[in-house]
Amino acid sequence: MNKKIYNAPAAHTSAWIAQTWISFILSIGATSTGLLFMPGNLWMKGYMGMGLLFSVGSTASLSKTIRDMEESKRLINRVDEAKLEKLLAEHNVFHSL
Repeated sequence: MNKKIYNAPAAHTSAWIAQTWISFILSIGATSTGLLFMPGNLWMKGYMGMGLLFSVGSTASLSKTIRDMEESKRLINRVDEAKLEKLLAEHNVFHSL
């Protein structure tokens, strides 16, 4: 029987991690600066700032939830495949010959 090897996903490079953090900090900083210098009342700026914070928070929550769901599917599939391989190994008609 052909055994499959499951490799863990490769770790991100330090350059990729740095790029994502720099991009995140610059985008939040630029948007916050735009909100501060935006013409309008203080309550309008506060409302827009609150929207920015909720958008960032919900994006992080959504990405974590999607990642966790995909990881759980992978684990369930691996368990199901292991059960199937065990069942096939126990009832292998060619093994008893």
